[in-house]
Amino acid sequence: MDVLSPQEWQAVALSLKVAAWATVLSLPVGIWVAHLLARCRFPGRSVLNAVVHLPLILPPVVTGYLLLLAFGREGPVGGLLEDMGLVLAFRWTGAVLAAAVMAFPLMVRAIRLSIEAVDPGLEQAGATLGASPIWVFLTVTLPLALPGIIAGIILAFAKAMGEFGATITFVANIPGQTQTLPTAIHAFLQLPGGEASAMRLVVISVVISVLALVISELLARRVSRRVAGA
Repeated sequence: MDVLSPQEWQAVALSLKVAAWATVLSLPVGIWVAHLLARCRFPGRSVLNAVVHLPLILPPVVTGYLLLLAFGREGPVGGLLEDMGLVLAFRWTGAVLAAAVMAFPLMVRAIRLSIEAVDPGLEQAGATLGASPIWVFLTVTLPLALPGIIAGIILAFAKAMGEFGATITFVANIPGQTQTLPTAIHAFLQLPGGEASAMRLVVISVVISVLALVISELLARRVSRRVAGA
């Protein structure tokens, strides 16, 4: 006898898929933005910092509605993407976007703090030896900031797994298409006799979150030891 019903398995699989894609697609931009905020001084830096952290302040439903206005089929960006064959609203790809937007501030903050902890003297030494800024970043800053990058990845993945408000507003709650773990739990709690299914999904959510934290801690310790011994 299966532990989970087909609908429950679909919700688990879709959540993992959405969280993985949201994290992978956010990572390059997250590292770049974190480095800008940690090391660069430029006009509009405060504005960029505010925009990056805005999803943490706004109600998730508001963020989802703004995504719908911008990336819906009638939106300025969504219309262009639809002409290119990419539809986001009410599709799993839209769930990826919503999860990425909500998880992005946590990723950037973790990576930024790690980059700020890197001794600028080491970067200056690399530049003095003739290395380009990009090469210094790749060979000095990035390896030393790796524990924070790993922490940012895990935090973003966990946040993406648990995202609810922006997701249900932007892509609704369509079983097998946009229904993730949180939205599936919500749907089961609205059904008579759905408490058992909701509880099973809650347990799976807790297990995945704990595993993510344990893996993050193990990886961060291993990388820290390697950096310290380098």
